[in-house]
Amino acid sequence: MIGKIKKGSGFKGCVNYVLGKEQAVLLHADGVLTESRGDIIRSFCMQTGMNPDLKKPVGHIALSYSAVDAPKLTDEKMVQLAQEYMREMKITDTQYIIVRHQDREHPHVHIVFNRIDNNGKTISDRNDMYRNEQVCKKLKTKHGLYFAGGKEQVKQHRLKEPDKSKYEIYTAVKNEIGKFKNWRQLQERLAEKGITVRFKYKGQTGEIQGVSFSKGEYTFKGSEIDRNFSFSKLDKCFGDAGLNTVGNQRQTAFTPVREPLPTQGKTDSPLITGSLGLFTASSPPADEEPNLNLRTKKKKKKQLNL
Repeated sequence: MIGKIKKGSGFKGCVNYVLGKEQAVLLHADGVLTESRGDIIRSFCMQTGMNPDLKKPVGHIALSYSAVDAPKLTDEKMVQLAQEYMREMKITDTQYIIVRHQDREHPHVHIVFNRIDNNGKTISDRNDMYRNEQVCKKLKTKHGLYFAGGKEQVKQHRLKEPDKSKYEIYTAVKNEIGKFKNWRQLQERLAEKGITVRFKYKGQTGEIQGVSFSKGEYTFKGSEIDRNFSFSKLDKCFGDAGLNTVGNQRQTAFTPVREPLPTQGKTDSPLITGSLGLFTASSPPADEEPNLNLRTKKKKKKQLNL
């Protein structure tokens, strides 16, 4: 079960789209006249007059399910799931229609609702993308719906940007991460595929907080691509060669657009220059005290200079 949320300014185009598809079936309606498509549109439009300041009163949600669940997804079950989804998303006390489409191999319905409720108040869309994801997971578990085995189920040829680039990065990192011993080797390999790796640092320190991947004009945080692609999780894949490995001197990676930061403590690794940036040994492990003392000494030196 996947929910895709859109908002718009005109009901005419949205209603005509969901009802105009071949074999489209109006499963349920609330608060609107349904004798004709025009009646539905006029019903929605009349209520928008209660709150003319809202520029995008049209709510449109597509709820898609795995083809595996098709046998159990009767029209009645689809309506039940759609209404339960709306309640969980706090889309209540308002006009809506639920329409089932048959133009894909996977079962799906479209919900068109008025973001101006029956009392003229705006239905909030705050954090709706995050809430949508959580609600879908909750309903899948509750109703025993199929959980796809990750992004391998995606039909890549149907993807459009920026999802296309995101999936290409996902596939490349997934396929290459286990083949290399450190970040430098992975960066070089991904660069051959047109993918750039950049690190996010904590303030002006050499401590790495995150990683992002760029392909063409699109850039994504690692965790946006996949929850397993956060810096901390990917770094663990390199074991003792990880940038944040405790017990060994850590490498600090610098992107080409950033100047290398001064290293603290002893360094016995030479400066390595590559097409993707500079790699150099960094400070002692985070659980040792010298870092704090060095900072204190620096402050004292600044005071003496004054």
